[in-house]
Amino acid sequence: MTPQSKPSIEAEPIRATWPALMRGWRRRCPSCGTGPLLRGYLKVRDTCPVCREPLHHHRADDGPAYLTILIVGHLMAPLLLFVFETWRPEPLTLFTIFGLGCLGLTLYLLPRLKGAVVAFQWARFMHGFGEARSDL
Repeated sequence: MTPQSKPSIEAEPIRATWPALMRGWRRRCPSCGTGPLLRGYLKVRDTCPVCREPLHHHRADDGPAYLTILIVGHLMAPLLLFVFETWRPEPLTLFTIFGLGCLGLTLYLLPRLKGAVVAFQWARFMHGFGEARSDL
């Protein structure tokens, strides 16, 4: 078999996962780190306005919501038990404080985790992120 007849395997450039995850956590484009990743609260932009990286390939779906529930539940449930067993506050006070705490933590984490999930998919060439860009 001659070298010309071998199938051509293009080596995809390596994308660093951790820097991409940090950019996604900050809700920035995983490619350039300067353009906004989200339009609104949770809507991912089709392309980065700075580097024109296509972002419409993402398949975040329910992943960020599951991760948010996992993190908020694992932080707030033991804290709730500790506060209840230690100080025995009134039920309405306990509900108000922890209800607002869960709501605030959820609203904070959800867009950041969505950005991190999209950035992870971009860094690992998942769901079409490895295709050649047509504008280059």
